[in-house]
Amino acid sequence: QVQLVESGGGSVQAGGSLRLSCVAYGYTVINTCMAWFRQAPGKEREGVATVKTGDMSTDYAASVKGRFTISLDMAKNTLFLQMNSLKPEDTAMYYCATTYRTSACYIDSWALATYTYWGQGTQVTVSS
Repeated sequence: QVQLVESGGGSVQAGGSLRLSCVAYGYTVINTCMAWFRQAPGKEREGVATVKTGDMSTDYAASVKGRFTISLDMAKNTLFLQMNSLKPEDTAMYYCATTYRTSACYIDSWALATYTYWGQGTQVTVSS
């Protein structure tokens, strides 16, 4: 049974940093894609950052580029999101995701439908 477990969320002041972690149990994240999404109250879930584990290529939403860094420890099956210079608008529930549909990663790694496994989320709250 595949399970993604996120941790590292919390409450910080604007300008602060947090590091999110996501451990994948029961699934080896080889030659697939993984991503961080977030959802604020009353808003749709949106992609934050993606990584293709085959070549470790990364991509970021424009709103977080230069502030967030996605990384992957293949040996520990763990995905990270380092978040610096946090802003109040970064407040949301953050979810990690991965998929067994490898080909879908190369069609659209930002699409929600690409991902077949999701974590339960970790809350990030940034105060001004």
